[in-house]
Amino acid sequence: MQRRVKEHLRTEIGKVALAVVALTFPFAAAQDSLVHKQRETAIALEQAGKSAEAETAWRSVLKVQPTSAEAYAHLGFLEAQRQRYAQAIPFYRKALALQPNMPRLRMNLGLALLKTGALKDAMRIFEALLKQQPPSSPEAQRLKALIGMSHYGLGEYIAAVPYLKQATANDPQNLPFRLLLAHSCLWSKQYQCVLDVYREILNLNAESAEADMLAGEALDEIQDHAGATQQFRAAVKANPKEPNVHFGLGYLLWTQGQYEEAAREFQAELANVPENVQALTYLADTNIKVNHPDTARPLLEKAILINPQMGLAHLDLGIIEADAGNNEVALRELKLAAQLSPTDINPHYRLARLYQAMGRKQEAAVEFARTKTLTKAANDSVFNQLKNARGAGQVAREADTNK
Repeated sequence: MQRRVKEHLRTEIGKVALAVVALTFPFAAAQDSLVHKQRETAIALEQAGKSAEAETAWRSVLKVQPTSAEAYAHLGFLEAQRQRYAQAIPFYRKALALQPNMPRLRMNLGLALLKTGALKDAMRIFEALLKQQPPSSPEAQRLKALIGMSHYGLGEYIAAVPYLKQATANDPQNLPFRLLLAHSCLWSKQYQCVLDVYREILNLNAESAEADMLAGEALDEIQDHAGATQQFRAAVKANPKEPNVHFGLGYLLWTQGQYEEAAREFQAELANVPENVQALTYLADTNIKVNHPDTARPLLEKAILINPQMGLAHLDLGIIEADAGNNEVALRELKLAAQLSPTDINPHYRLARLYQAMGRKQEAAVEFARTKTLTKAANDSVFNQLKNARGAGQVAREADTNK
């Protein structure tokens, strides 16, 4: 889902950017007829959509008039039209240094910074521009939306919420804005806000798997596990191909001990996303719980290969190895599990039992003592599990790009 949210973010930035009027700059009196002619040629080429020729013409202007802020601004604008925002930024900055009051230049610089991920710099520009606008003007509303998206991109979800609420109020039919708002509410633990936005989303799209998942995560966080399960079932029905939707439902069923149905959901998730390390791990754990260790082993080995930081995968592999009599391998895996999940009682309890079976009574006593200082780790919420699943998916994607 996080990938989809980022796509929504890019889409909305694009929409806001398109709302910004193309640069039109006053041109000071030409130094000579040559510059005047070159400028007219450049503008005509730009208006005809001939970007490469327009760029050449504006560079010709700079050769004769090196301090032409207009030429630099238009070169930046041409780069931005090609979606080469990093190349546009130095042109915009140069134009701004030469003519700080040039119309729309700061907005275009802010948009280019936003597009390149320089969100703090972009937000400073948008906030400064907002102070210059009447509060209810269309430009002010556009700037508030951009500030909200900047906060969202920076992970400042509490700060993003009020701006995104205004953006959705100003554009009631905008579903992507509402999804951004719902995620911001969820990730800042404002669960009632998530449920309120969920109802608004249903009015726009009654079959939104993303909205159902968001509502499910919020309900699970407030301990309404039955409601959360119902929402994830609705999400599966709305879009069975939505990433993590089957894993989320499977995890909720797993916490309720419904292992056979949970296994089917984990398998469905892997059919959609074969590298989903959370689905691999929990499918393996489910097989262990129903006494199918031979089926679990290859799943665990694959999960650990994708992400060696999965504590549950190491714990389950340690259990399998201990049951098979491979004590040294089991010790290694259980110790890793204890390191990766330091507050979980299970690795220490399993280590204590293994040491005891091996006749290493002193070490067993140490591990048993540790279990007394720990409480049994509660099952994570589906929210945290989905967060881990999204993170693991990102790791896998980055690994693919580095092959």
